[in-house]
Amino acid sequence: MSTESQTSFSPKRMASRLLRRNISGARIAGFALSDFIGLLIVCGALMLYIDSRPLWDSEDSFIRTDYLVINKRVTSANTMGERRSSFTPDEIADLGKQPWVRSVGKFTSSAYRVDGSVDAGGRGMRTALFFESIPDEFVDVARSSWHWREGDAEVPVIISRDYLTLYNFGFASAAGLPQMSEGMMSGIPLRLTLRSDDGSRVIGASGRVAGYSDRLNTILVPQSFMDYANSTLAPGADPDPSRLIVDVSSPGDVAIDRYLEEHGLERAGDKGASSAAFILRTAAGTVMGIGLLVTLLSFFILLLSISLLMEKNRDRLHTLLLLGYPLKTAAAPYRRVVAAGCGGAFLLTVICLWALRLTYLSILSNFGETGSGIWWGTGLAAVLTLLVAAGNFLSIRRRVESAWGLKRKC
Repeated sequence: MSTESQTSFSPKRMASRLLRRNISGARIAGFALSDFIGLLIVCGALMLYIDSRPLWDSEDSFIRTDYLVINKRVTSANTMGERRSSFTPDEIADLGKQPWVRSVGKFTSSAYRVDGSVDAGGRGMRTALFFESIPDEFVDVARSSWHWREGDAEVPVIISRDYLTLYNFGFASAAGLPQMSEGMMSGIPLRLTLRSDDGSRVIGASGRVAGYSDRLNTILVPQSFMDYANSTLAPGADPDPSRLIVDVSSPGDVAIDRYLEEHGLERAGDKGASSAAFILRTAAGTVMGIGLLVTLLSFFILLLSISLLMEKNRDRLHTLLLLGYPLKTAAAPYRRVVAAGCGGAFLLTVICLWALRLTYLSILSNFGETGSGIWWGTGLAAVLTLLVAAGNFLSIRRRVESAWGLKRKC
């Protein structure tokens, strides 16, 4: 007999053909289709969420999007002195008890006068400033770049990006001063002069712009510097805060807007972006949940199909084991079916993910976003595929071992 004939009728191949005789192609195709749909839904939702999230997130790297800055509305009653625009301890405590609040921080205002000066293009510029501070845990930067201790040469400062815009396109053009980029402004030292209200006490310091904010219309300094300056230049002054920074669980929660409206409060920043980000997260989570459910159902479809197939072939499987075939050889045909179904669904999912991304990326590119969600999507698809395959491999192994146990009893 030729070598080719021996290979065609080898014991392993004969066993494989015998065990695959009752395999239903329709069931395997049904599993692959349902697994593909589930993977595409969950991975596509994750990919789209990651690619589009920068459109709604703030550019500030030191103020997270789940921080809200709130203040009281300024009305005629406030200006006439009939109502306070600052927050009392009871109001702060009531806010902290809300279920959507994780923590509340107070803005501390400077109780002294601040003069700042810089040299720009050989010409000096001097102006009156103001400082505010918030607890350091609300400033999401490295401690090495946002700290101050008595005796330090420089005070780090975060300013509103709107202030730089006003200087470049308002003051600089009118006064004949050069315009400055953020990098140039960060490299220019600020000379700060702090005076008490009566002018009897003066502190000189050097400032350094550590960052720019789109959400905070203020000039922010470390809490330690603010405490030192207030205690030195305005001892005993401890006014109630006029603004609060709140760490919330969901910035777009409708309960937040309801509470602010009922208490005459408003929040700074882009309210629409916060709501849109909340809706985006909720929608992405819902769609991913549906996709995971479909993937789980596809897993049970394949598990049931393999179980029924092995049950039909139980006698054949038992006979092969009695003839001395190893467990690995008996399980191999079923494992190949699982690998083919999972692999086919995975490859089809990856192809469709790339096509989906090309469809919406042309829209996102108009907003300057390139995205990186494809790797998250394909990675999640690979993980879910491996989990589905591993679960079915384990089930196959247990059923073959069960047949092996039956053989031993015989």
